[in-house]
Amino acid sequence: MTLVPTPTRDTVNTATETAAANALRSLAIDMIERANSGHPGLPLGAAPMASVLWRHVLKFDAADPTWPDRDRFVLSAGHGSSLLYGLLHLTGFGLELDDLKAFRQWDSLTPGHPEFGHTAGVECTTGPLGQGVANAIGMAVAERALAHRYNTAEHTVVDHQTFALCGDGDLMEGVAQEAISLAGKLGLGKLVLLYDSNDITLDGPMDLSHNEDTQRRFEAAGWHVIRVEDGDTDYAALLAAIEAGKAETARPTLIEVKTTIGYGSPNKAGTSSSHGAPLGADELTATKANLGIAGGPFEVPDDVLAAWREAGGRGTCARGEWEARFESWSAANPELAREWRHMLAGELPPGWDRDLPEFPAGEKPATRVSGHESLQAFARNLEVLFGIDADLSCSTKAFIKGAADFDAQTGAGRNLRAGIREHAMASMAAGISYHGGLIPFTSTFFVFADYMRPAIRLAAMNRLGSIFVFTHDSVAVGEDGPTHQPVEQLASLRAIPGLTVVRPGDASEAREAWRQAIARRNGPTALVLSRQGMETLSRTGSSGIAPAEELARGGYVLADADEKLGPGAIVIATGSELGIALEARERLQAEGIGVRVVSMPSWELFAEQPAAWREAVLPAAVTARVSVEAGATFGWERWTGGAGINLGIDRFGASAPGGLVLERLGMTADAIETAVRKLVEG
Repeated sequence: MTLVPTPTRDTVNTATETAAANALRSLAIDMIERANSGHPGLPLGAAPMASVLWRHVLKFDAADPTWPDRDRFVLSAGHGSSLLYGLLHLTGFGLELDDLKAFRQWDSLTPGHPEFGHTAGVECTTGPLGQGVANAIGMAVAERALAHRYNTAEHTVVDHQTFALCGDGDLMEGVAQEAISLAGKLGLGKLVLLYDSNDITLDGPMDLSHNEDTQRRFEAAGWHVIRVEDGDTDYAALLAAIEAGKAETARPTLIEVKTTIGYGSPNKAGTSSSHGAPLGADELTATKANLGIAGGPFEVPDDVLAAWREAGGRGTCARGEWEARFESWSAANPELAREWRHMLAGELPPGWDRDLPEFPAGEKPATRVSGHESLQAFARNLEVLFGIDADLSCSTKAFIKGAADFDAQTGAGRNLRAGIREHAMASMAAGISYHGGLIPFTSTFFVFADYMRPAIRLAAMNRLGSIFVFTHDSVAVGEDGPTHQPVEQLASLRAIPGLTVVRPGDASEAREAWRQAIARRNGPTALVLSRQGMETLSRTGSSGIAPAEELARGGYVLADADEKLGPGAIVIATGSELGIALEARERLQAEGIGVRVVSMPSWELFAEQPAAWREAVLPAAVTARVSVEAGATFGWERWTGGAGINLGIDRFGASAPGGLVLERLGMTADAIETAVRKLVEG
């Protein structure tokens, strides 16, 4: 561990730096006071480190917030958002004083926690603590992978750092610890984590709940650790520490900065009372006086603002040099340049879905297996597909065959082994998506979606194109028993707004599920694949079975009722239950009951279709509807209506062979027949 490193610059003027930091402090507490809501403690304490980073080190150009080779800055401690908004205003990102005055108000550009895509300069949505740490680590992975993909001996077009600012709470969260452990193992040398170490949580002193030696924890995880003893006033030490962290290329760097929460507040500094509530008018006035801040609310001295705006434009030259370098690189590498432009625009290059596999009818591969074959075809066409697995790729089959494991030093390899760290895996995938340029997919068993849910929710909230691959989709997992047999997970994920859930029913649908997931660049997709085999349906014109490409509509008529009988009933199925639905249809039609089988692999895709399509698939006149799915029935009434019957599993599973568990829990053609007869015959 390095203690208070020797400054590498003698340009640090304490008076100038204090004035710059005080401008941040003043704006932050003014925002919070006006809103009567917010967290003043962090901005008051962390302003010096943020000011030094943004004014002297961070590579960015406020005139072009999305410049691809900018350094990334993540405020993981998102409750301190007023600090970030002050930075964006002062450096000229277009956030005006009126926006700061609307802090935490309806439809403002300054919501309570930073929101990606809502405010220029906000790199990711950081609300739940720890997420931003993992997101930043994902961003650092993306930078290395893209550097390997696009840099040449003659031209460097990807070369930037990732910085994150976190607090004590971030580092207590399990997701952060998972990601920190993995970052150290990988040796992500272009990552610097600034730790606002003030020993206070919302309930009081941190030692009420936490007494770990953070420095030793990070060192044990393989990090380079620096400590700044006085983060309140020692600007030279802050600058030297950040530069030392940036210079370390073999390991990620933690800079523990000892600060005073609520610094400058005469009565609240160093206490939890400054953490999550406005200072109050009297204390705000006293704080400004104590810090030597003159002027009224939202006032910044002209010379201080000018210095900040100069820092905001400091990157213009660097961006210009990069653009010239990029144009030269583009001319020399036209194919790579075309791919680059498509991917950063959120588009897919021509030919991305060519040469896909066809699956012979009658064979019975699990969809995890047919999904694997499909993934290989897409990966050949799309070098930007990038996989992260939670130690189960040998079982999920969600990996890129022939691609090496990811090397954080060179950026080579397209399979990142995350180990048993499902939550960090999902959050890092979000960081990769936030960064842009790659299409990340993750993989684990479906039951472990519960470990990933917070990150999946945030991916949906931010319309990230991450792909979450889940296998072992139902109680058909078998002998491992109820702890490993998903039941409620389908319903749980379908409840997340903006997440597309797809459970394909045969090999051909698995291929189309992958196609839809990759094509969907404006939101995340969960692919739910099977461990058990399921028969590949014949989809020739004479078979009467609809083509698998219809999966793009979410729900479609897989096999219609005999014309002579008409659709007396509709059976709606997903996944492996397509097989028993077709079996029940055949039996019932032999008895004179016309049955239409609808494959509905994705509720979300089906709901997006025009009303005419939905009516054509599920005509309102046919009220005898049965849904069948090996999972909780919750929500199926949306498609079966009040008169329908929903066959599913509303209990936990059991340890036994998977086929037997399905049979004992009612996932049979017999059960479907009985339900249809009950509806049709009354």
